Amino acid sequence: MNIMMVFIVVVASALSFSLFLWQEKREENPKSAAASLQKECSAQAEVTSPEGALFSKLDLPGENENDLLTQSKLALIDYDVYVMSKREWLFNFGLGAVCLFLVAYVFYHSIVLSTLVAPLAFFYPPFKTKEIIAHRKKELGLQFKEALYALSSSLMAGRSLESSFKEALKDLSLLYPDPQIYIIQEFTYISRRIDMNVTIEDALADFAQRAHLEDIDSFVDVLLISKRTGGNIVEIIKNTSTIIGDKLQIKQEIDTLLAEKKLEQKVLNVMPIAMVLLLTWSTGDYMAPVFTTFFGKLMMTIAVLLLGLAYYFSKKIMTIEV
Repeated sequence: MNIMMVFIVVVASALSFSLFLWQEKREENPKSAAASLQKECSAQAEVTSPEGALFSKLDLPGENENDLLTQSKLALIDYDVYVMSKREWLFNFGLGAVCLFLVAYVFYHSIVLSTLVAPLAFFYPPFKTKEIIAHRKKELGLQFKEALYALSSSLMAGRSLESSFKEALKDLSLLYPDPQIYIIQEFTYISRRIDMNVTIEDALADFAQRAHLEDIDSFVDVLLISKRTGGNIVEIIKNTSTIIGDKLQIKQEIDTLLAEKKLEQKVLNVMPIAMVLLLTWSTGDYMAPVFTTFFGKLMMTIAVLLLGLAYYFSKKIMTIEV
């Protein structure tokens, strides 16, 4: 029996390692594409205007090459794409494997079965990646609301659209001192592209294409149409900013109202596991048939499936789109 358990552990470990290698192979293509795109942008910036290059040392005095490389990568952020590092992928895979092993052991009291279930944690890193992407886009949306207010104020003061973005960047820098904030990076990128004689339309279209947010797409479309048709840009942007700001405010209020319910959802999802642990610890003889008989294991399997369905539907219910 001990030899059989060791064999199963080795097979599960080999399966997990092969899945990790497959994941790394999938990540090579996006990384190589991003690297080539970065080189093309850097070369184009240097050829077009060495003095006004997007991330040149003349434009950013006192920064080393690592900082410039970091900023050039950040300038090309696609908010709908996130590639985990090896360490981050291994951490999330290990966390998922440990949780699956513990849950399987609580419901079946079988080390062999728990070991076989653990490699299913391979599906957790992609799930975590989607959560990170959603959280990142949510942060960008909230920061964009503040940027709209700053931009609207600058336009109402009589500045041009291009100058308003640079002035809004100063206001946002006071609100968000950290230069790694997404909206600070994007407005810095837009301002520097304007300095390189890139039109504001192209800079905003690039931002909207990478943001993948409906509010930003709507704002850019309205702004470009009003600029093309010669409309009252100040009034249009003011009204658009108010509408989008109200929409984001409603989203924040919904999140606030759901915060307590989300906590209850997490507690209710954990309660069945806690109840099984409590009953096993307090009344071991009473729970023994559940772990030893075929009918008991079947009931436990049904319970696990129902617990998974409850988690899935509760997540769907708590996700409200505005």
